[in-house]
Amino acid sequence: MNLKILFIVNDVSFFLSHRLPIAKEARARGYSVYIAAMPSALSAIISENDFEFCPLPLTRSGKNPFFEMRSFFSIFLLLRRLRPDILHLVTIKPVLYGAIAARLCSIYGVVCAVSGLGFVFTSKSKKNLPIRFLVSWLYRAAFGKENLRVIFQNPDDRDVLLSIRALNSSKVRMIRGSGVDLAMYQARPEPLGAPIVCFAARLLRDKGVFEYVAAVRLLQERGVTASYRLVGDPDPGNPSSLTASDIETVRQEGLVEVIGFRDDIADIFASSHLVVLPSYREGLPKVLVEAAACGRAVITTDVPGCRDAIDPGETGLLVPMKSVTGLADAMQRLIEDGELRRRMGAAGRMLAEREFAIEKVVQQHLDIYAELEANIGK
Repeated sequence: MNLKILFIVNDVSFFLSHRLPIAKEARARGYSVYIAAMPSALSAIISENDFEFCPLPLTRSGKNPFFEMRSFFSIFLLLRRLRPDILHLVTIKPVLYGAIAARLCSIYGVVCAVSGLGFVFTSKSKKNLPIRFLVSWLYRAAFGKENLRVIFQNPDDRDVLLSIRALNSSKVRMIRGSGVDLAMYQARPEPLGAPIVCFAARLLRDKGVFEYVAAVRLLQERGVTASYRLVGDPDPGNPSSLTASDIETVRQEGLVEVIGFRDDIADIFASSHLVVLPSYREGLPKVLVEAAACGRAVITTDVPGCRDAIDPGETGLLVPMKSVTGLADAMQRLIEDGELRRRMGAAGRMLAEREFAIEKVVQQHLDIYAELEANIGK
């Protein structure tokens, strides 16, 4: 039986970086694969990979109720037209809108990938309480379908949704991140010369960019010898994004080399000694997985997602969230202790081989499809 699988994601670039290997393997095993997302300059890559692209009006951060209703009904109509056997929903809005639409359209099997809960659950502001109540209700409505599985990347996100009774534990599946191609991200010896510290992520306040720059400033005051990089670009669709003015201020200060977006992260890490991500919360950050695969020690925050991407004390160090001094202390320790840094990098590569190989992650997803497939028609 030739089954259809439809992926819905709000950002084509996120699909290409985090889900493309799954789609390719699904097609290799006989599925007809469709990809639905907001059109972008990268949409053509979907067609170049011989998948059918279905444009949808989706935004990540839009709050206009009329546009959100349009997004929901567009998904509903797409499901009515395609009638996929398996629906794979990725990121918050596709998960909420898609899973509710799937119930209305009687789609057989649904996979919801929760790669983070967003500011609604992470913010402590009282003004977000009404939104949190609404989103909690939407999650309960979305996850009410019987033949549905919800993939979490860390136990904290899972426990939040279990605590609000959005789903029962029988529907939960844990997959530790989106995997990494170990052949593309290889461990190479550290370069010669003074240590180079690398921050690589979207340039968002919530990624800890300002804490990183402040920690570098503190290390300069201490006389620590090292160079520092900031790799990534802003994300205008995210309310936490740095502005062009913010980035220019960092560049003008001259303490950190502002590199911008790069698609050769394996080479960037190979030319660095240490990778830092002081994020406030994550699903499971791919950059830490890639750093581990490249044999680089990491420093990250003791928060959901980040702490799940490393073996604390073995492959890297954990620091308190928003602690500039704690971050600077950890950076100084691994800048000055090359033996410890290299030992942690080697352990990171072993962790990547054991837990994060893309083949393992892809197979875990295909196993979930097969599980849902087995219930079709029951």
